[in-house]
Amino acid sequence: MRAVLAVHPGSGGGAAERLKGVVAARLRERVDRLELWTGDPAGAAGGDLLVVLGGDGAVHQAVQVCAGTGTALAVLPAGGGNDFARALGIPLDPLRALDTLLDALASGRRRVLDLGRADDGCWFATVLCAGFDAAVARLAAALRWPTGPHRYDVAVVGELARFRPKPVALSFDGDRWELEATLVAVGNTGYYGGGIPVCPAADPGDGLFDITVVGRAGRADLIRLLPRLRTGAHLAHPAVRTVRAREVLIEGNGWPVVADGEPAGTVPVSVRCVPGALAIVL
Repeated sequence: MRAVLAVHPGSGGGAAERLKGVVAARLRERVDRLELWTGDPAGAAGGDLLVVLGGDGAVHQAVQVCAGTGTALAVLPAGGGNDFARALGIPLDPLRALDTLLDALASGRRRVLDLGRADDGCWFATVLCAGFDAAVARLAAALRWPTGPHRYDVAVVGELARFRPKPVALSFDGDRWELEATLVAVGNTGYYGGGIPVCPAADPGDGLFDITVVGRAGRADLIRLLPRLRTGAHLAHPAVRTVRAREVLIEGNGWPVVADGEPAGTVPVSVRCVPGALAIVL
């Protein structure tokens, strides 16, 4: 087996950089050949296994390399959010995740997952969002302090003062909704924003997205609604609608769009669920 270890030095405040030597040494005990790669793994395509030591941004880059290919992905979470690992039950401690990976390599254990794909060819593994949550994610990514999930809390406060609902049209599997909305989240898995279960029932093996739409909500409504997002209780709020679909088109305004926490343009955007697009060792 030829494996590549892609290390993102800045992930987790430098945690990935500090751990790379230990991780590489232990991986070499299980694979025939290991290459060490720093930063974006786009140039590391072609191996049997791509191991990512980093956060969700690193996973997003790796998914672009592995999707629809013969290269399997493995994730050792070392970032601030780690939502992909959380959704799949991968230990959030990178060394515990390494133990799990080594056991999976010894036994040949792996899983095949669905991925989302946007009309521009961008793949996503967790959640693609548009509207308030995308604006929050974009601001959080620009913050240098605080670190970890608390960045999102600070970004929420920053966006509450200026964000307003807008008309949006959603077309999915032959149906169409037109409404004033605050956010749209298209979930392949359930979490974003460092552990927020925005689409709590999303299953990356069922061939469908779980889509959560928050309708018209003013600042006071959002202040009351946002704490419910942390527990999944937001689904019971009267402003929230959910639907499951294979494809969805979001249009009607120029909202920012974020996929896996990374900027992905603006509305309009069309996405589809691609079953079995990613093999993962875990």
